Amino acid sequence: MKDASTGKKIISDIGLLYAAAIWGSTFFIVKGSLEFIDPVILVGYRFIIATLLVALLCIITKRPLFKNMRKGIVLGIFIWLLYIPQTIGLGITTASNSGFITGLFVAFVPIFSFLIFRRVPSLIGITATLISLSGLWILTGGLTDINKGDILTLLAAMTYAIHILYVDKFLKDGDDPVTLCFQQFLFVGIASLTVGGIAGLPFGWGNAGTGWIVLFLAVFPTFSAFFIQVVAQKYTSPIRVSLIFAFEPVFAAIFAWTLGGEKIILHRALGGLLIFLAMIISGLPRDILNFEKRRARPERLNKVDTEEQ
Repeated sequence: MKDASTGKKIISDIGLLYAAAIWGSTFFIVKGSLEFIDPVILVGYRFIIATLLVALLCIITKRPLFKNMRKGIVLGIFIWLLYIPQTIGLGITTASNSGFITGLFVAFVPIFSFLIFRRVPSLIGITATLISLSGLWILTGGLTDINKGDILTLLAAMTYAIHILYVDKFLKDGDDPVTLCFQQFLFVGIASLTVGGIAGLPFGWGNAGTGWIVLFLAVFPTFSAFFIQVVAQKYTSPIRVSLIFAFEPVFAAIFAWTLGGEKIILHRALGGLLIFLAMIISGLPRDILNFEKRRARPERLNKVDTEEQ
């Protein structure tokens, strides 16, 4: 039974790494496409297409589409408040600032976990979070010349963390991950296109290549990556999810070094190594750093032995 649980956790970690890799690899694609399509409309199109894909999966597997819509809408609101500010902000700020600020969700997960659900993070979790943030700072170069795009991206990072926590809560309540995916995607798609219509935003795109980019973004970083995230969170903690997702800028750097032809930069490699170390530390037993507790155990055992004698 324990081996089966461990196996599911390993598969979940692999799935979450895939999601981080997909999101990291498409960072430059989204920024480039903003020259030809409005960011709100881009979000609307990619999530509507993803909604249709999940709806097909729900129909094939005979899952209810609209059961407990309230929870799906809650998740949808957080995703909408993640993608709209982040996509708009990406067109204003630098790629390095956007990458670092988005990565700050790693710090917001334990903070909001305590503020919203009164869950006190373990010392292991806090240690791993601090190491991961150090790695993010080194990897991305930290903040330079803060602007409105940075503030929008900070809002995205905060809602990113809250979304992870509420996915964890709803899955522990027994909600179906596939149905939740459909409902949250549907909300984001409809909300984005509705806002676009009210604001009078252009619904077209500049060329055929942008259409293919929208389709790619819908299928891979939206449909497959978010679907895997929701399913994988059934078997791991929110803090570990956030630490694995901190690999997004690491993968962005790796793709830049390989497909992008950029030179390998030592400090970026060091930052990625620290994030990897943080993920390893997060998998350690919760009380491994609780030295007082560990020292107290033999004393309690000796006391029990004395009482028995």
